[in-house]
Amino acid sequence: MRHRVVLAVGSNLGDRLGTLQGCVQAIGGLPDTDVLTISPVYETAPVGGPAQPDYLNAVLIVSTALPPLDLLAATQGIEAEFGRVRPQGAERFGPRTLDIDVISYAELLSDDPVLTLPHPRAHERAFVLAPWHDVDAGASLPGRGPVGDLLAGLDRRGVRRQPDLVLRRPRPQDPKNPQGPQNPKSLKNPKNPQDPKNSQDPQDPQDPQNPGALAEAP
Repeated sequence: MRHRVVLAVGSNLGDRLGTLQGCVQAIGGLPDTDVLTISPVYETAPVGGPAQPDYLNAVLIVSTALPPLDLLAATQGIEAEFGRVRPQGAERFGPRTLDIDVISYAELLSDDPVLTLPHPRAHERAFVLAPWHDVDAGASLPGRGPVGDLLAGLDRRGVRRQPDLVLRRPRPQDPKNPQGPQNPKSLKNPKNPQDPKNSQDPQDPQDPQNPGALAEAP
């Protein structure tokens, strides 16, 4: 059985748009998973942590048969392929090559510390709600209410839509080359690895006490 899932993606190191496009391709290559909708791209100012570049953020709506924890593991694997590391301490709030957050999984409510659903900070993040609202104006965040209403109550300064930046749907996978273009190793930018000294907080688990899962910030 397939479920509708909302994912938020972000990057503020290296080729940010290229990384997000590779991320879209990799997610589309997961088993029993299709990318249904891709939001406009936003540039967002980081909040908290050390001085760091602005993020590019977007929201993907996907259909998947992967169970929630399997999907989390798969997205963390994609993050790792793009050079994401998960340091502890103060450095966890630094910049990151790629961040993928599971925002909602169908209507599931869960306080599992490994994967809290919906994402415990999503209702506070304009950089998640704005792109989500762009592609699904009638969406609701389970347990929190309509996305439009939540967004109306937030300060959107520092969250800027970038009409010239576009993420495209995943390319079809070649059945003769299943490790081809959908393999994230072939999509990441090897010239822009993430410096462990500049990486951000671990999101395995999605910790309600961790205010910065995605753009660590905005």
